[in-house]
Amino acid sequence: MGGDNAPLEILKGTFLAVKEYGIKPVLVGNEEVIKKCAKDNNIALNNTKIVNSNSVISMHDDAKCVLKEKSDSSMAVGFKLLNDGEGDAFVSAGNTGCVTVGATLITKRIKGVKRPAIASVMPSAKKPFLLMDCGANAECRSEFLYQFGQMGSLYMNKIMKFENPKVALANNGEENTKGTPVVKEAYELMSKAPYNFIGNIEGRQIPFGDADVVVADGFTGNLILKTYEGVAKVLMNGIKDAFMKNTLSKLAYLGVKSGIDDMKKQFDYKEYGGAVMLGVKKPVVKAHGSADARTFKNAIKQAVWFIDNDLIETMETWFSKNLQEA
Repeated sequence: MGGDNAPLEILKGTFLAVKEYGIKPVLVGNEEVIKKCAKDNNIALNNTKIVNSNSVISMHDDAKCVLKEKSDSSMAVGFKLLNDGEGDAFVSAGNTGCVTVGATLITKRIKGVKRPAIASVMPSAKKPFLLMDCGANAECRSEFLYQFGQMGSLYMNKIMKFENPKVALANNGEENTKGTPVVKEAYELMSKAPYNFIGNIEGRQIPFGDADVVVADGFTGNLILKTYEGVAKVLMNGIKDAFMKNTLSKLAYLGVKSGIDDMKKQFDYKEYGGAVMLGVKKPVVKAHGSADARTFKNAIKQAVWFIDNDLIETMETWFSKNLQEA
């Protein structure tokens, strides 16, 4: 039960999800700590399975510790339970690197997938879009990027119900002659892909929502993600400061409050709760490390979407039929 606000906010978020989605939670962590936290905060653990684990993975631990030194951590134990069929999905607010390693090496990749990727639903001026990879693969080969486009397209079609999602490749220019050698090669591959590839997209165009899926290596994608979050905070704080300057501006705020509230909700990362790991055999969701109860509940919602829409089966079917192309 990792995360900056564990175990309380994780417990609260889990039981919000129980109430809203009817899930049957399996809590993995220090059993004594979990029970005490629940008791102290009047959280009923009825019909809840608790699996004890001892080690704790910090946000600074090496990603591979989930396999060896801390194989008895809640994350490692949770992935083993998932792999053994003791759960239908895995949701964690813990160390991102460890989630990536655990999902890839314990849960395993879908046959034909070269590299799983972290994908995050992001807001734009028009509609949500999917950004991937957000940090699992700092360096990529062109064929990895090609596959990210396919997985992202399937996600947006099955989960977000987008017809023929538009896939773009993040680059420093729209022309196919721009970019690194890997990006240029990826452009050529994606131009022949079975999904709806619309070409390169520059950073300044991403927020306008022209693409439904934006593909990048994990280094670039993570920079886009973090910049997006930072700019959103700066804008929201700037708007707040502008309206709080004097009595007149405060009165003016009352006239536009509902519109500002809608915009805040549109750009609030808590709406989706975290990122999904695409390309592995089971639903894996990485909640924000600072997740509060609402954020974690929404991360669980993404896992429920995975299951209800048979996304894993859809990806397995596509890659089995297109193994040579993949």
